[in-house]
Amino acid sequence: MTTMGPPPEAAVAVSAPAKLTLSLRVTGVRADGYHLLEAEMVSVDLADTLSFSAGDGLEVVVEGPARSSGFGAIPVDGSNLVSRALSLVGRAAHVHLVKRIPAGAGLGGGSTDAAAVLRWAGFDRHDYLRAAGTLGSDVPFCLAGGGHARVSGAGEILTPLSLADVAGRSYTLLVPPFGVSTAAVYRAWDALSGPVGDNFNDLEPAALTVEPRLAAWRDRLGNSTGEVPRLAGSGSTWFVAGAYPGGSRIVVRAGPEVPPA
Repeated sequence: MTTMGPPPEAAVAVSAPAKLTLSLRVTGVRADGYHLLEAEMVSVDLADTLSFSAGDGLEVVVEGPARSSGFGAIPVDGSNLVSRALSLVGRAAHVHLVKRIPAGAGLGGGSTDAAAVLRWAGFDRHDYLRAAGTLGSDVPFCLAGGGHARVSGAGEILTPLSLADVAGRSYTLLVPPFGVSTAAVYRAWDALSGPVGDNFNDLEPAALTVEPRLAAWRDRLGNSTGEVPRLAGSGSTWFVAGAYPGGSRIVVRAGPEVPPA
């Protein structure tokens, strides 16, 4: 169950920023079923915080956008990416997770938490990107420190882009009170014969097929800002460039690279 309480004493705290996928093209499917992509990603200043101390177990405090999004309790068993990352590195720790990034929202919340574990454990940010990819296609970007990068392959190939081009740029997010399964969206993309999205994201048509309620939230953000929203990754978050505070909208800014723990 999700528990409340202060972080353990003498804990090492690691920041885990969300990522925003500014564009996403699906370029093919590997023989093992993994989809190949070409994406532009940027880290933003919405972040979880993980505190590591001696012991074992995971406790989660949900606050901020993760709480207001209306999602249920975050699992604290072996299915959580924090637990899976600890298993990958063969380490044990008591982890106190302050969860601010909504789950299932296409913002890399689970992946960035896993990457924070790998940084804490001393995984090299270059040599272990492929291993990190076994946890999820967004983990390599998050492990490499975020910032701004072109992401290709199955997520493990990173080409750094100028951080100066995006640093401080604002984006407005609207997170519906429901998540979208990434696996289901990719299955729908396959079933639709690989559509090409007309709004910088090839997964939008598939996501709208999996979760038709997304359309109303897209229109809600578009009508309130006068901009054309884009889907963040496989959803469920919609975003536009610029700052449009108010209502349930979340304004974030592209942030600096994340220093190693």
